[in-house]
Amino acid sequence: MSKVISYSVADTRRVVAFLSAGPLTADQQRILGYIRKSCEQHQLDLDRQDIDYGLTIPEALDHLLAGRADSDAAYAGNAYYSALQHIIDNHASDPYDLGVFSRPGTFFGLLDDELRRLDVPTELLPGTFLYAGPPDGIPFSIPHPVDGSPEIGRLPLDRAKPAADAYRAVMDRVADDFRYELQQLAGSLQTEHDEWQTALRHGWTMDTVFFSIKG
Repeated sequence: MSKVISYSVADTRRVVAFLSAGPLTADQQRILGYIRKSCEQHQLDLDRQDIDYGLTIPEALDHLLAGRADSDAAYAGNAYYSALQHIIDNHASDPYDLGVFSRPGTFFGLLDDELRRLDVPTELLPGTFLYAGPPDGIPFSIPHPVDGSPEIGRLPLDRAKPAADAYRAVMDRVADDFRYELQQLAGSLQTEHDEWQTALRHGWTMDTVFFSIKG
């Protein structure tokens, strides 16, 4: 099954603050209304496809808000990651698509090998941030989706330009099979860096590029 990789930017602290099991502020309660609505719509879509995670997306959201992710359902990780993605989405900028990949894990694993061969630093390899998982600071562990869908990735915005620069520096030596996708990624990261610099001058607190990989 093909998977779509999309990305947006958000303030990690605001995302994590939803998962501290403490009382929500008035603004968080307002945002929660949108999050819950999108979780309910997602569950309706799953129901229409006869997909059962053993835990509904709204139930998974309630667990996360309570500071836990301890369901023993076989596909609980899928529900928890889905609910977390809705939390991220409702704190983030409008999403953009990076591309559609038939086997993104395999492709970016091979791309990492290629870039590693060309001495691109490990922390800038695409696979290290596209599959980084939930943001740091969540005070409990969230089980990984059984079939790897959805996946959550993240890259601090202060690494976006270094990554774009590193990719462009080796572009003429990268195998042809990877060049187009690497150019797209470098361009996207450069754009996010540039917009981040402008946003900082206006007091915005966005600090992370979040990636979503969905089947």
